[in-house]
Formats: sequence, structure tokens, C-alpha cells
Amino acid sequence: MLEKLKEELVQLHLELPKHNLVVWTGGNVSARDGETGLIVIKASGIRYEEMRPEHMVVVDLDGKMVEGDYKPSSDIYSHLYIYKHREDVGGVVHTHSVYATAFAAVNKPIPVVLTAIADEFGGPIPCGGFALIGDEAIGKVVVESIGKSPAVLLKNHGVFTVGKNAEAAVKAAVMTEDAAATVWMALQIGTPDVISQEDVDKLHQRYTNVYGQ
Repeated sequence: MLEKLKEELVQLHLELPKHNLVVWTGGNVSARDGETGLIVIKASGIRYEEMRPEHMVVVDLDGKMVEGDYKPSSDIYSHLYIYKHREDVGGVVHTHSVYATAFAAVNKPIPVVLTAIADEFGGPIPCGGFALIGDEAIGKVVVESIGKSPAVLLKNHGVFTVGKNAEAAVKAAVMTEDAAATVWMALQIGTPDVISQEDVDKLHQRYTNVYGQ
């Protein structure tokens, strides 16, 4: 079931190592099927270069296995918590990308000092608190901390991003790391100037409603 969505998720997972957002088997992408409400996520511990549609697992919002021959990602319950509490979210991504996770390690948000951050995130990329892996705790921190941003850092852990679909969530993960790397480099030179919220709002509105086709 949901074979088209499984194939799409395989391709989106491959974007993570392509953009240096994950190493080995870390990280994951999930998607919510708009018609059934079922969630598709990768199996736990699968190497990206070996990933196939059969490595995608289908579960309901309570985590009950609907289809699949493998255990779902260890982050599954965090993903499910996000889907339960954010009806607008159709895709979730988790990474430990290096520069963004460096900000998470010191419990600091990524300040909105670039127009690209204003465009994509509408403000600073927030940093939520610490939570252990394995149940809904991380998902709860994500929901409580992410605000209107498509991305949030988790203290001592990594990055979670959300989107209207899985592709949008992957894009947010790519943009989060790109922003984090540039801001980190800028911090080595001096203290970057934060863009005013008035200008951030204008930039975000243009990017959201005018930019592109």
C-alpha cells in the first residue's frame, strides 16, 4: 500500500546524505498520507545506500503497524506526536546535521542575521529543551518549541523540521544546515547584526507569497 509515497520517501531520504545532513543510519523522514491519515517512515537502522521501498513502514497515528516487515525508526513516536498535534503537518524530518547540531549542543537558537533565514523561517530558528529518545518526549518538545518556524533545534540532540509534505520538510532541513553553517562562520569573524522583525516579516511574506512560480 501507498507505494508511490514509499518511493518518494526513498528518494527524499537520499537527499539527506547528499546534503551532508546525516551519517551512517542516523536521521529519518516521514510522511502523512492525505487520504488515509497513515504515516510512512523508514525502518530503523537501514543504510541509506541500501534503502528500498520495502524498507518503508506504514503505521497509524497510534503507532500500530499497518504494513511492513521491519521495525520502524526509533523516532516514530516523536513523529506521531507531531502529527497528532499539528494537523497542518504532512512531513517530518530529523537530522543531526553538523553546524545546526553545534548550536543545539550549546542550547542556542540560530539568530535571524541573514535574509535567507528570514525568508525560510520567518525569524530565528528556535532551540527547545532536552528530551530522551524512545517515546513521545522529543515530539512534545518539538511541538512546544517550534512556533511558526518549520525547524527547531533540540538541546544536545539535533534538528527536527516540518512541512506541508515530506519534500517541504526536507527542504527546511537543508536550509537549516545551510543557515547554521553561514551563521557559525560569521560568528568567527564578529557579531552579526540581527535583522529587525519588521524587515523579517516583509522578507518572509514576499518569499512565501510572491517568490517562485
